[in-house]
Amino acid sequence: MDPKKRWDGYTSFSYLVAGEDYTSFELAPQLGRVEPSIVPLSAEDEARAERLLREHICVSLHEHGGVAPLDWDDNDAYIRQGREWYGYEGLAASGLDAVFENFFDGTATITSANGWKWDDVVYDLGMHLADLAHQTTMFLGTSVADIERAHATGRIALIACIEGAAPIENELDRLDLLYGFGVRMIGVTYSESNQLGGGIRDPGDGGLTAFGRSAVTRMNRLGMAIDLSHTGDLTALQTCALSTAPVFLSHSGARALYPEMKLKTDELLRAVAATGGVIGIEASPHTTSIADVPQSLETVMAHAEYCIEVMGIDHVAFGPDTFFGDHVELHRRYAGNLNTGDEPDFIEIDHVAGLENPSEFPNVLRWLVAHKYSDEQIGKLAGGNIIRALRDVWV
Repeated sequence: MDPKKRWDGYTSFSYLVAGEDYTSFELAPQLGRVEPSIVPLSAEDEARAERLLREHICVSLHEHGGVAPLDWDDNDAYIRQGREWYGYEGLAASGLDAVFENFFDGTATITSANGWKWDDVVYDLGMHLADLAHQTTMFLGTSVADIERAHATGRIALIACIEGAAPIENELDRLDLLYGFGVRMIGVTYSESNQLGGGIRDPGDGGLTAFGRSAVTRMNRLGMAIDLSHTGDLTALQTCALSTAPVFLSHSGARALYPEMKLKTDELLRAVAATGGVIGIEASPHTTSIADVPQSLETVMAHAEYCIEVMGIDHVAFGPDTFFGDHVELHRRYAGNLNTGDEPDFIEIDHVAGLENPSEFPNVLRWLVAHKYSDEQIGKLAGGNIIRALRDVWV
C-alpha cells in the first residue's frame, strides 16, 4: 500500500554533517534492509485499506525511529557520541500521524556504561529535539490537538518519551523539568528496579515505594502518561490502583500466549483497561511470539486479538517497538541487559516479517481489513483508542 502521500517529497534535513561534527559511521538503510512483506488484498480491500489509512488518525504508541549502524560492532561508540541519525524519510512512508518516540538508545549511555544518568538523558533528549526542530515532516507533539494538527497537515507529531524513571533518582521535581522539555510519557521502571518500584528483570518485586506513589501522583497532576511496559507485575498493578488517569502498556502483549516477562498477565491487562488505559501491541523480535511458530505479523496480531478478548476493543492499539536496522542482532547482543535470564525458547528469525520497521505500519491496517474488521473497529485500533485515553491524561 502507498503511504498517505501527503508529503511533497522528502524535505527534511539534518543540520549535522557526518565527518565534520562527529565521528562518521556507516548506517543501515532506512528502507529496504530486507524484502518488505505486504499483506495481500483484493482490489476492493486494497482501496478500503488505503482509504482507512488516510481517514483515520494513526498512532504508534512506541517506536525507536533512529537509524542503527550497519556494523553492530560500531554501536556502542555510535551511541556514546550523542548524535543519532533519525529515520525521517522512513517515518514519512509509514502513514503514521503520531509516534511515541523513545529514541534509539533509550538508556542514554553517553558517559555511563549502565545508562540512566540524569545529565546523559537530558543531553540526549536535547540533541534529539534540536534536530527535530530543523525538520519539516515532523514536529514535537505535546497535546491531542498537536496530533490532530499533524493528521490535518500531512506531518507527524513526535511524542517524546522516556522508557524508565530511573534518571529522576529521588528528585520528584525532575518530572516537572521533563514535562517542561516536552516529555509526555515515562515508564515507571525500565526492567531494572529503581526508586519508584520493581522492574521485570529483578526476581523480587516489592511494589510501588513511597516515592513511587508520590511520582505517580505527580505524573497524574502534570498530565504525563504512565507506561508500565517494563514494570514488575505487582508494581504495575499497584500503579493501576493508584492512578487517577488511564495508564498504558506502550509495547507489550499477552503472557498467556507466550511466557515472556515483558508480556502481561490477564489480571494486569484487565487492570490497565479498568483505568481507561491502552495496550500497544509490540513486534520487537522474540516478544509477541507463539510457541513453535516463527514470529511475524501473524503472531503479533494473535496477541492483539487475545488482548481485545481480555480487555475489550476500546483498550487495544499498536506500539510495534521498531527502528531502522537489524533489530534481531540488537536483541542477540543486548537482550541480557533487559531480561531476567529465564526467557522461553524461541524460533530464530532474520526479521519480524510484516513489521520490520516503522514504515510497515500500514500492514496492521491491511491485516485488519483482510480479517473483516469494521471501519469503526479499525479506527479505534489504529489510533482512536489512544486519542480517547490521552484526552483524560494530558491536561
